[in-house]
Amino acid sequence: SKLIVRRLLLVLPLLFTTMATSASSKLSKAVKQQYMDLPQGDQVQAMYIWIDGTGEGLRCKTRTLDSEPKTLEDLPEWNFDGSSTYQSEGSNSDMYLIPQAMFRDPFRKDPNKLVLCEVLKYNRKPAETNLRQMCKKIMGMVQNQHPWFGMEQEYTLLGTDSHPFGWPSNGFPGPQGPYYCGVGADKAYGRDVVEAHYRACLYAGVKICGTNAEVMPAQWEFQVGPCEGIDMGDHLWIARFLLHRVCEDFGIVASFDPKPIPGNWNGAGCHTNFSTKEMREEGGLKYIEESIERLAKRHQYHIRAYDPKGGLDNARRLTGHHETSNINEFSAGVANRGASIRIPRSVGQEMKGYFEDRRPSANCDPYAVTEALVRTCLLNEESEEPVKYK
Repeated sequence: SKLIVRRLLLVLPLLFTTMATSASSKLSKAVKQQYMDLPQGDQVQAMYIWIDGTGEGLRCKTRTLDSEPKTLEDLPEWNFDGSSTYQSEGSNSDMYLIPQAMFRDPFRKDPNKLVLCEVLKYNRKPAETNLRQMCKKIMGMVQNQHPWFGMEQEYTLLGTDSHPFGWPSNGFPGPQGPYYCGVGADKAYGRDVVEAHYRACLYAGVKICGTNAEVMPAQWEFQVGPCEGIDMGDHLWIARFLLHRVCEDFGIVASFDPKPIPGNWNGAGCHTNFSTKEMREEGGLKYIEESIERLAKRHQYHIRAYDPKGGLDNARRLTGHHETSNINEFSAGVANRGASIRIPRSVGQEMKGYFEDRRPSANCDPYAVTEALVRTCLLNEESEEPVKYK
């Protein structure tokens, strides 16, 4: 009888599921494709992308170029109204877009481009949520150590009504257990989005290296890396943009909220793998352990850097339950998914490799996370505030 009840818990949600999707997703894609197939001559559409004043949201707009840009120098600076993106007052609203990274556009296809930009204020100083500029400076200080990163981005698929994709409209799916890396209509919710996003990333040139269904139903993860230095932040932000854009076509929403559903459900993180040339070579475990000792002394600094609200978002997630550490305590261990820092078992055996910081939230800024790791582990900073370098 227990087996029958368990099977009913898995099947019943599928019988009572409705999903709120956007009206634009119901427009005819066949009609649109007629126009997308038209030749565009030598002209190119360049979509400029930037982080808005929330530190989480992405904005974009497109301009026409007379020829295909081959380098960043071929891309002109641009501007936008910062008063509509939480980045300036209406009386002085012009903000500058400075191209920093270029990718192929999987939606308009070659020769069209996606352009990731930094935002500067009217006085040419970085906007408050432009964390890239300082991150690049810090990465430049340690480039001879070749810092590599890999970030595991978890996210949750939602309807436009913020209800998790595939969940029953007036209840919950069966308990966690069969969904992680699951297969089948009763276990994997929204795989079409995942496959489309994966291919879009490959086309764009994003260093995506894998994907899987996560522990909570309608939750997924993709991994980006290894990337060296500033490339980590650039590639993860573009991967997030591509996910939002793919979800737009399907009429649903991708959420990076670190705890989208309260209660006995897993949260969403952005586990960050880190190594240097010394860590990857023979005897590298020594340098990994030294870095972990430094991280242990600077726990609160990292907690503040690991979500855009200075730790408040992560407080909902890092409870010590659901494969997380406690936000108030630092811990480390081999193959321990309940620790702040996990050393993979293979690294412990081979005495070299990398470590995984499991504290960053799903909505973290990768520039802030990677910069914090370099400051503490490689620049040996110890204070609760980041050092100001000339």
